[in-house]
Amino acid sequence: MKTKFLLLSTCITMSFFVSCNSDEKTNDGSGTEITNEEIITNSKIDASVEDVTNIAEDQFSSQINVNAKPGGPIKNYLPSCATITKVLTNNTWTKTVDFGVEGCTLNNGNTVKGKMVISFSNDFSTSTQTISYTFEGFYHNGKKLQGSKSIVRTIKETDLLVTPHPVSTASIDLTITFDDGGVYTRKGTLVKEMTSGYDTWYDWDDNVFVVTGSGSTTFPNGDTFSAEITTPLEFNAECRKCFAVKGIVSITKNGATATIDYGNGECDTIATVTKDGVTEEVDLKK
Repeated sequence: MKTKFLLLSTCITMSFFVSCNSDEKTNDGSGTEITNEEIITNSKIDASVEDVTNIAEDQFSSQINVNAKPGGPIKNYLPSCATITKVLTNNTWTKTVDFGVEGCTLNNGNTVKGKMVISFSNDFSTSTQTISYTFEGFYHNGKKLQGSKSIVRTIKETDLLVTPHPVSTASIDLTITFDDGGVYTRKGTLVKEMTSGYDTWYDWDDNVFVVTGSGSTTFPNGDTFSAEITTPLEFNAECRKCFAVKGIVSITKNGATATIDYGNGECDTIATVTKDGVTEEVDLKK
């Protein structure tokens, strides 16, 4: 079966962890408030995590479909300035994506430089496959990424009326260093199920997903932030604004709590944030 993997540009991780940030206050109770500025700032980390996830999934998808005939024009995820080398050793593909020292601009406007090394099995007939990747001098929008991540991919079969479709479980364990020297760590698990678009592997624009999961982020001052998707998030790849169109995320910071509601399906960057009984709209791309 031709396989279309789970591509969605800088959106899913962005929306899930969008509220997990901190100012530089000490952990003495004075910095418990979850601010809108923190919500917006943390989206920069989320964009980095999501882009590298998409790059890894794209390289898996392109390999599994290397001999497949597309049903339409292929839309490449990576820019032409990226150099890809691949080696097959003991039934394991290792693909190195080199964006160079000058860097490249992705189709969503984010810039990357350095290398990503992606590996996965050559046995595409198995029901479960693992995609792993690491970094070599890799920067995303000026932030250095270190660590590793794995994506476990399965095919979900429900009944005869629903085409088998992919589900991925991403385990995140990354360190992100900002250009001011601030070091952040991101850990968590996201489960991403493709609910539409899986029959057109050559075109990721028609992808639709639902996402569940939880995780935490630790910031330079030691604050730890937790996020949990309480109502599954829905994403539509045609919505280039890159945030969930539906769903709710619950967040905590040093005992403070807040919820982010992504709305009723409209393609925009506006979310409704509720803190201490007060609800307001926040533009996540401000």
